[in-house]
Amino acid sequence: MCYFCIHGHFYQPPRADPFTGRIPREPDAAPYANWNQRITAECYTPLAGAGHFGRFSFNLGGTLARWLDEHAHATYERIVAAERGYWETHTVGNGLAQPVHHTILPLARRRDKVCQVRWGIASFAHRFGHQPEGMWLPEMAVDYETLEIMAGEGMRFTILSEEQVHGDLDTGAGPYWVRLPSGGRIAVFVRDRALSDALSFGMPDSAYVDEWLRDQVEWRCQRDNLLLIATDGETFGHHHRQGVEVLDRILSAPAGKAYGYHLTTLGVHLRRNPPQAELEVIENTAWSCFHRLDRWVVGCGCTPGDSRWKGALRRALDNLACDLDQVYVCEAQRLGLEPWPLRDDYIAVVLGQVSGPAFLSGNGLARLSGEEAQRLLALLEAQFHRQRMYTSCTFFFDDLERHEPRYAIANAVRAIVLTRQATGDDLSNGFRRDMRVTVSGKTGHTGADIFDEILTEAEI
Repeated sequence: MCYFCIHGHFYQPPRADPFTGRIPREPDAAPYANWNQRITAECYTPLAGAGHFGRFSFNLGGTLARWLDEHAHATYERIVAAERGYWETHTVGNGLAQPVHHTILPLARRRDKVCQVRWGIASFAHRFGHQPEGMWLPEMAVDYETLEIMAGEGMRFTILSEEQVHGDLDTGAGPYWVRLPSGGRIAVFVRDRALSDALSFGMPDSAYVDEWLRDQVEWRCQRDNLLLIATDGETFGHHHRQGVEVLDRILSAPAGKAYGYHLTTLGVHLRRNPPQAELEVIENTAWSCFHRLDRWVVGCGCTPGDSRWKGALRRALDNLACDLDQVYVCEAQRLGLEPWPLRDDYIAVVLGQVSGPAFLSGNGLARLSGEEAQRLLALLEAQFHRQRMYTSCTFFFDDLERHEPRYAIANAVRAIVLTRQATGDDLSNGFRRDMRVTVSGKTGHTGADIFDEILTEAEI
């Protein structure tokens, strides 16, 4: 008998207008108003109804969790209750945290990595009522600095793919220790890419699940101590209509008995089976790009067409981020504050745990005048939108005119407007200049065109 774990990565790209908080109607999601509604009906609600969020390992993206809480609350409550119930039974949960904006962390500055990790941990604890022990890396994009930060924030493990590590995978998925430059260590589970792909892209009809288990799982169980499938959670019910029924059978006790496996989750398995061997990480790699991290930097063969817009957009966003940071740091220092710990703590306001004024008072800032408090809170909110610009989806697909890059630009506009309202500093001219060289390969429109369109709508 071996152990078998399925991990579902549940995530949706941000779709809501950053000024109104509303998702525009998405005609291609018909008969639903938007893709969140459609995927919830096809995937999240059936999986929650079947009790699977208490049986497999998973992470739930922050944007998706917030939308479910507000628009599909019964499903959200079932997901949360299932994870909490698992934690109460096993004293370790089956849910993993996730950096809150799904940022490709190796491409971020250290202080932004720290912010994303801390915000992700705080968001998880807020929703599930306990601290996480593991963290999902967006797109499994990894470097040692990110792992150092995660370990320093109390994360015990993460998941990588076989092609991202050096070393002998003698025990299958592990866990394995990864030694960190500081001398510390973090545990890593290694997914079976071929098996994960066999389920993600070759999922059988529900009538043929046993044949699939016999062909794909049974012989691997005779070889490995732990099998790990890690895949998009939307595989079950959205990408594959019979996916929930297929999962019903895979996660059933009779199937495990027939094909030689016991179900487990990663936190439980780590406690019962501490790592006995070490691996080295191949830095600046990801599970969804075979060209290091080029998909999110300059473009690569993973996306068709002319990808030059990606590099130009990233340079424009980086320049704007520097300008936003400079304004924020100057204001914080003028008030005698440490800017980055204060920003890290601001997630409490985003999550609705405290009001803005209460947040300032709790950080010893009741002394600020009303005008100073209002200005500082606006700049903190601008920092939140500045972080949002870098969601991985911004650079994942093939054209600047898609929704995902437009959403990043809209968050840039939101940060610019908040900064201008707070301080009078207008950062739009520099950003517009940089965006003129960001060009859609399909329409010929520039990033400056999109920026001006969104800015005009916002000002109206």
